[in-house]
Amino acid sequence: MLVKRDLRERLRKIVSEIPPEAAQAKSAQACELLCAQPEFLNAQILMVFLALPSELDTTQIVLRAWQDNKRVLAPRASWSQRRMMAIEIRSLTTDLQVSEFGMREPASGVPIPPAIIDLVVVPGLGFDEYGNRLGRGRGFYDRFLAHPEFAGTACALAFEEQVCPTIPAGPLDRCVNMLVTDAKVRRF
Repeated sequence: MLVKRDLRERLRKIVSEIPPEAAQAKSAQACELLCAQPEFLNAQILMVFLALPSELDTTQIVLRAWQDNKRVLAPRASWSQRRMMAIEIRSLTTDLQVSEFGMREPASGVPIPPAIIDLVVVPGLGFDEYGNRLGRGRGFYDRFLAHPEFAGTACALAFEEQVCPTIPAGPLDRCVNMLVTDAKVRRF
């Protein structure tokens, strides 16, 4: 566990050192690359994380999905149950609220069953060349992706600087099917 904690600290530092203008340009590149992939083009229902200030900005993906008449879901955390629900959003302003933990999430709505979600765009602090993901340590995405009914594609979205040679993974950690960065697409 110490290894993951140290790696999280190192990756947070690496991402924090990306200048804001560069982070904005890299976000646009990564989003454009993802939106050109068959997994995005064929998806009718997708769940997209709503980025924290330190994460790659996903706004472009959400707007493109709406432009393409796709249904867009965003995660809403139930901290007491330690799980995440996918809730449909139709606006990045009126449909959202800021949680007590400072995360943007749907203000209200009915959870959408994981079985009908085609694509989940997953955040993380780090990723490796095998599809392993280092999250923030709470396991919300691992539990969501492990849902027995989820059969869609799990696609991580990150800065190329967040790719590591290896990420330590345990039995409860879930791999992603693909990783899109500002530099390239990796499929696993």
